[in-house]
Amino acid sequence: MTLQPRLELTLRLECGDGSPLGSGLEPQLAAAGPLTAGDQAEQHWQALLGDWLGQLGPELTAQLRAPAYSLGLLITDDPSIAVLNGEWRHQEGPTDVLSFAAQEAPLPPGALAQLGEDDEPLELGDIVISLETAARQAQEQQHDLARELQFLASHGLLHLLGWDHPDAPSLERMLARQEELLAKTVVPISSQG
Repeated sequence: MTLQPRLELTLRLECGDGSPLGSGLEPQLAAAGPLTAGDQAEQHWQALLGDWLGQLGPELTAQLRAPAYSLGLLITDDPSIAVLNGEWRHQEGPTDVLSFAAQEAPLPPGALAQLGEDDEPLELGDIVISLETAARQAQEQQHDLARELQFLASHGLLHLLGWDHPDAPSLERMLARQEELLAKTVVPISSQG
């Protein structure tokens, strides 16, 4: 059994202007079930991401091994993610998922060794997912929206942990690792709860 680290998650479902995600997206929000339903959504994502961090723990670099983590997850719309995609990646239009890693620079020597159970968690960064793009991709892949959201979140998490895919073989390895995470998760990957 893998030790699951403590996770502090900040989940937001909103547009780029800070307004609640919803207008015109009600069918997608309903289709995503427990992943977008209030307190249940935060608990579900916290369990999923915590489980994945536990699975990934043994393969993390020493710099990223910690008893506790913190990260943000934003589920937004296409116009909002398109703005971020343009600002940060200099690419036009919406994308499915973006990651903003907080741990790109090495930590000071011994910093993690001093982390205890009551200390501040290691900040990983933020994952941003477009609900609209995820819904289109779920339909194209012929699986439910909840599974697509989780697949995208696992991709974002791997990026926060240092994974990258500059070429086809590394992308294949990353996608395979995502499938392993989802297959081994103890949290159901169905929108049925």
